[in-house]
Amino acid sequence: MEKERKKKQDDRFRIANREALIGVALAVFNFIWWFAFAYGLGDRTPEDYSYVFGLPSWFFYSCVLGFIIMALLVIFVVKVWFVEVPFDEEEGEQT
Repeated sequence: MEKERKKKQDDRFRIANREALIGVALAVFNFIWWFAFAYGLGDRTPEDYSYVFGLPSWFFYSCVLGFIIMALLVIFVVKVWFVEVPFDEEEGEQT
């Protein structure tokens, strides 16, 4: 019985670590996306900027589009890869 409970705890920690790594990967992807567009397109003089919906393209792609893509990615990741884990030992023993 004790071994079975320990295995369930190990599974919970394994799942939590996996989900934490996925969260870190999303944060790193967000930073790379933002940095690439903000400094890649924003290194020109303001007279040479192109505009999307009245915003400089570097700002639109890094902040507006980047936010939309990250929101969709987070929703997708949570719905597909994240699983519900019971936090109470009693709940874990019942399932």
